[in-house]
This record gives sequence, C-alpha cells and structure tokens, in this order.
Amino acid sequence: MKKFDLALAYTWEYDEDFVLRVKELLSTTNLTTLLISYHNLEEVVENFCKGLYEIRFFLDRASDVEEDFEVLARLMEEKKVFIFNKYSFAKLANDKATMHLEFITHGINTPYTIIISPYREKENIELNLEQLAKLGRPFIIKPANTTGGGIGVVKGAETLADVLKARKDLENDKYLLQQKILPVEKDGKRFWFRCFYAFEKIINCWWNDLTHVYEILTIEEKNYYNLSEIDKIVLKIHEITKLDFFSTEIALTHENKFVVIDYVNDQCDMRFKSKHPDGVPDEVVDKIINALGDFITKRVNC
Repeated sequence: MKKFDLALAYTWEYDEDFVLRVKELLSTTNLTTLLISYHNLEEVVENFCKGLYEIRFFLDRASDVEEDFEVLARLMEEKKVFIFNKYSFAKLANDKATMHLEFITHGINTPYTIIISPYREKENIELNLEQLAKLGRPFIIKPANTTGGGIGVVKGAETLADVLKARKDLENDKYLLQQKILPVEKDGKRFWFRCFYAFEKIINCWWNDLTHVYEILTIEEKNYYNLSEIDKIVLKIHEITKLDFFSTEIALTHENKFVVIDYVNDQCDMRFKSKHPDGVPDEVVDKIINALGDFITKRVNC
C-alpha cells in the first residue's frame, strides 16, 4: 500500500506551478503528495478503491469545474479522508445571498444590497425609488451562486433594464444588486485588500480592484495604517463558513469602515506574480503552502 499525506486534484493549466511547488515544499518536511490530473485520474480512483492507496488529506481544485473528478470527490468522502473545504461548507459559502445575510447577522459590514429571486421563478421584480436611490449609480449586479472569473457580474449597471438583462443570462440563479464601494486612496494606495485564510493562518495583501495587482501588506504597514481589524473580520468569516482555505476582499471606505466586498472565494487563484502580472506574490503563495504543511504535520503527528 502507498501512503500519501496529501492528494491534490487539479485541472487548470495555470495551477501547474502551484501544485509542483506544493509537492516541493511539503517534501522538505517529509510529507508525501499525490498530484491528480487528467493523466492519472482513472488510475488513482482504481487504486484507491482497491485499497492500494491510503490518503490522509485532500485538496480538491478540480471537481467544481470538471465532472470527471466528481467520482474522486465522492470517493474521498466515502473513505473519510480529511477534505479541505468540506463540500457542504463550500456549497453554503458560495451562495452570496446566504453569506450576505450571515455577515449582517454577525456584524460584518457589507455593501447595501438587494437580493432578488431567480428570473425563472419570478420574471418581474419590484424595486421602489428609495431602494434604487440607496444603490446609487453605477451599481453592481452579481449572481448568487455562479462563481469564478467574474461570470455574470455587471460592474457598471445603471438601470432596471440592466438588471432584467443580467437575470436572463443565469435565469435559475438569485441575484444581488450592490452599492458600488469606493475605497480610501492615500499614499499612492487604494485601500482594498485581498485576504487569505489559509489552514489556520491569515495572510493579507493590498489588491488593486482596478488593475488586479497584488502587493504584500507588511506588518509595518498594518500597524501604521491601523488595519488590525482586517484579521478579525477574516477570522469571523472562517467561523461562519468553517472553510479551511479561502480568500475575501475587504475595502476601507471614506467613512472609515471596513466593508467586505467579494464575500468568500473557496478556489483561490494561485498563479505566481513572477510569471503573471496579476498573480499572487510568490512569497504569499509559499506562506500559504507552508501553512498547509504545518496543518498536516500537526495532525499527522498527533
């Protein structure tokens, strides 16, 4: 029998650098990694079913986009493997409408939001002038459950006609109409942050919402600009979602409020900045992988 501390499934070509780096860094602490993609999926499933493989932890970056990997995902659940971002938790976290209500209940600031039902359930929507005034112009239109790559998102909506058009694109999904948030700009920085909760560690970055370029948020900057509240918000999101690995976007507004914008992203883009201008700083990716290794090591040695 072959024993693996971590199995990591992926399909995206741009994940290649990340998964190879995971295997490399984990090997330095004597942790074994099984990388699973199209080329060996059937073999892994067969060997796992036959009891030839023992897998302790599973990081799934495939089954949400590729049906062929759903068999593997179900098998991991049946075999009681520890799955990072348990599927039932991820399903709830990916529903923006549900997260919006949960965040409000737990005291997390969000943009002013109107939740509307799927087009297939109700073609006509009723919005009064007061609601529209609070939204302001332009406003944001987001599908509640369709995620990844900005699918279905309209960033510059102006009218009800824009809402009606967007709802028809994904007619089975709920939609969120959101106030557009403008962050504080100071010292050449937009105070918009991409924050990672990674296997019990919190790692924060500056993230320009216009250029999508990351920069590391240093401890000195966090202290100088009094940004410690960010960590508390990220930790609260973890407590709500129970996810092991996710990112969120937080902006500091001119009213000096931290507002969570993109609530929960459970499939984080891990492209390296050294290869992609809008990628995650290499140092941050390494910190995330090291946090993964620490999490596994702690539990393997228990």
